[in-house]
Parts: sequence; C-alpha cells; structure tokens
Amino acid sequence: MSTELEKTFVEFFKPNQRLIHKICRIYTDNTEDHQDLFQEITVQLWRSFPGFKGEAKFSTWMYKVALNTAMTLFRKPQKRGLQHTDVDVSSLKMEYEVYEDDEYKLKKMYKAIYELSDVEKALIMMYLEDKSYREIGEVLGITEGNARVKMNRAKNNLKAKISIK
Repeated sequence: MSTELEKTFVEFFKPNQRLIHKICRIYTDNTEDHQDLFQEITVQLWRSFPGFKGEAKFSTWMYKVALNTAMTLFRKPQKRGLQHTDVDVSSLKMEYEVYEDDEYKLKKMYKAIYELSDVEKALIMMYLEDKSYREIGEVLGITEGNARVKMNRAKNNLKAKISIK
C-alpha cells in the first residue's frame, strides 16, 4: 500500500486510539490479552482502511471494526486464544500507548462491564463515549429504537453487577 495511505491512516488512527484501548479493556482481563487484542484490532483497521469511504465519521467506522473484531475473537471456544496475523503494521510507526486508570471506582466499573454480554459491552462502551442512539444503532446494525431498549437493559444489568460487588 502507498505511503500516502499509511500517513492518512496514522493521522486518523492516532487521535482515536483511546477508544481501542477502552474496547480492549472491556473484552480482556490481563495486559497480554489487551496488547494482543489491540494489535489485532489495529491490523483489522489497517486491512479495512482502503474501504473506508468517509460516509460515516472515522470514529464510528473504527468502533464498528474494533467491536466486530473483539466480538468475533471472543466468541470462539478458546476465548483467550487470540490468533496473530501475518500482517506487519510495524512500518506504520504506531506506538502502543498505555493509559492508566487507577481510580477504584473506574476499575470496579470496568470489571463489571467485562462480565456483561458482548452486545451489552459494546452498548455501554459507546454510551461512555457519548454516542447517540442513532450512531449506536448504525454501528451495531440495529434501529435507533432497538438501541434505546438494549441500552436500558444493559444499564440495568451493569448497575446490578456493580451493586453486587
């Protein structure tokens, strides 16, 4: 792929990198799996980038690819068996940045989110990113109304899990 495409990808990717870390945090429970999932999502984004048409915001498109990658990998029976791809993204000069969240309540919330279903994780993640129900529906392939209903259920499940801990 062209160097111009790589440069454009990095320009879009870098300011949105935190959302990938958040997705990784809710789908993994240790640093090694977090790093592996981050790498796999980055690879999938890079592979899919030539098809990005700009019809949706980059962050919305990125959510869709990242969530689909995480959900697909963690639906497999071996759940933690992340498979490494043969794509080398090191030429993109991407850095793995670590964002520390040391507050007890935040860790408690992420632990509770981790226990939710795949769809509920995605819903809560997008809610925390202030995505509209329209955007959430677009990413998940459901109607805006269905996104509202599912979000209410996910919030109730999350509240129940947090209050139990």
